Amino acid sequence: MTEEQHGQPSSDARTSPSATPTATGAIEVAIVSGLSGAGRSTAAKVLEDMGWFVVDNLPPELISRMVDLGSRTSGDVTRIAIVLDVRTRAFTEDLASVIKDLDTRGYRPRVLYLEADDAILIRRFESNRRSHPLQGGGRLADGITRERMLLEPLRQEADVVVDTSKISVHQLRNQIERAFGQDAPDRHASLTVVSFGFKYGLPLDADMVVDMRFLPNPHWIPELREHTGRDQDVSDYVLSQDGISEFLDRYVELLGLVNGGYRREGKRYLTLAVGCTGGKHRSVAVAEEFARRLADESLAVTVVHRDLGRE
Repeated sequence: MTEEQHGQPSSDARTSPSATPTATGAIEVAIVSGLSGAGRSTAAKVLEDMGWFVVDNLPPELISRMVDLGSRTSGDVTRIAIVLDVRTRAFTEDLASVIKDLDTRGYRPRVLYLEADDAILIRRFESNRRSHPLQGGGRLADGITRERMLLEPLRQEADVVVDTSKISVHQLRNQIERAFGQDAPDRHASLTVVSFGFKYGLPLDADMVVDMRFLPNPHWIPELREHTGRDQDVSDYVLSQDGISEFLDRYVELLGLVNGGYRREGKRYLTLAVGCTGGKHRSVAVAEEFARRLADESLAVTVVHRDLGRE
């Protein structure tokens, strides 16, 4: 599990107005949770490196008190991240009430939820020769299934969901830094455009999926086959197809509406998955074009080509 870590911003005040600051940005609060083995320890270390005061496995009933204490430090502690898992009994019920309490007091905590495929989690536990905290006397897969069910309500309420099945530690760090960086509360939503191949499966953390298989496949053009969507000749071919310009125009408009809704709901992280058959030509070219068009749309845009190089 995670070690305790130290840092900066978070948010809350419960006692009299003279004793604690008002709820206007005095403390930032982040809650880090998710499936065991999905990367909570790494997330905690990243947040600590970013200047957050990180506490591991604090009982939900003590979260509000921790935030109160942080608000009384005269600015020494301004960001608190609390790492939680299901080792605490009545975890989901207690945590839901705590989040609601903080929210009504003006301290809407941002929730980071980490997950991964069952097969990946099993492999990670077996490689470390660890048992699952909910496994008991049963199988490892049973513990994972039980934990996933217990945490599903929290996942549905999470502000940021990251699937770590197919990303590196470095990529996880980048995603957390974009979502929880020093300027995160003041900046617009972050957008990650992920190109992928349908034959390798959908990105599980995608908020929206765009299917580019309606375009002609450069794979069947000998002079383009060995190139990728990042090469100019492939990009020119893909983006010159009938209807693609109008398609991109309409989708950028749609993303503008979605971004506005996310901002109103306090969500600042959106993943757009762009797919084709193998994730080499069409999806890559279109993902790059989306990023170019959206760069001026009040979005912090990052492009990830998940399956490029797998063929």
